[in-house]
Amino acid sequence: MDIKTKRKLKGSIALILSTFAAFMGLFWLVFIIFDVLRHGITALNLDLFLEDPAPPGIPEGGLRNAFVGQLLITSVATVIGVPLGVLGGTFIAEYARGTRFAQLISILSDIMVSVPSIVVGTFIYAIMVKPFGHFSGWAGAAALAFIMIPVVLRTTEDMLKLVPWTLREAAFALGASYFRVIKDIVYRAAATGILTGIILAIARVAGETAPLLFTSFNNSYFTLNMNEPIASLTVTIFNYAMGPYEDWHEKAWAAAFIITVVILMVTIITRSIIHWRYKT
Repeated sequence: MDIKTKRKLKGSIALILSTFAAFMGLFWLVFIIFDVLRHGITALNLDLFLEDPAPPGIPEGGLRNAFVGQLLITSVATVIGVPLGVLGGTFIAEYARGTRFAQLISILSDIMVSVPSIVVGTFIYAIMVKPFGHFSGWAGAAALAFIMIPVVLRTTEDMLKLVPWTLREAAFALGASYFRVIKDIVYRAAATGILTGIILAIARVAGETAPLLFTSFNNSYFTLNMNEPIASLTVTIFNYAMGPYEDWHEKAWAAAFIITVVILMVTIITRSIIHWRYKT
């Protein structure tokens, strides 16, 4: 067998294995989504969004407190995590490029990305829950932001490094300051990748349960006070799925369905806006 034939054979084997792996991943993804849709859509009703939970064992009520709490915690985490992640990635890619400090931060970010979320929850518990003596929505938002920051930081850094340096030199030649070059040239060129990383980070923290068990805990009542324990959809799903009542199981499926649809819609709408705005 000559070298050309060997290369073709290796290429064919790699193509077959890659295609098989892609279809395997796609199959299980579709299976999970279909299972959530099948069970969740049958449990949907208007009371789910308008009423708070009924006492255990009574098949009434809804999950209004959990929907509002989840929205609050995720929104605050996004407000904290996204600016810090983008600015940190910009500093490493632009101002500290090539230095040992930048390399150290990149390595630490990679480690933080792979840290189990429950470890983050226990860390935030040690610094924000135990000293104050109570769970709170702020602690839950801090835990989710802590998970979000390294994802956004690494994505921003990678996307900015892909922008050719000649673009910056062309802007410098016109007399633009480095800040303006980053704001008007580099960010614009890397906008699609950065926004995709932000969407992935939000989607990841929106489905986290473990860190919230140690920080915001849960609340059976409706509250907007972030200084108190506050309900979240993911913790409620966990509690209801483990509960003994069939009504709880139906509500857990419905909540899982809502989270899946919301994340899917946010991803599609955001990518459509990116495509319309930047034509990519």
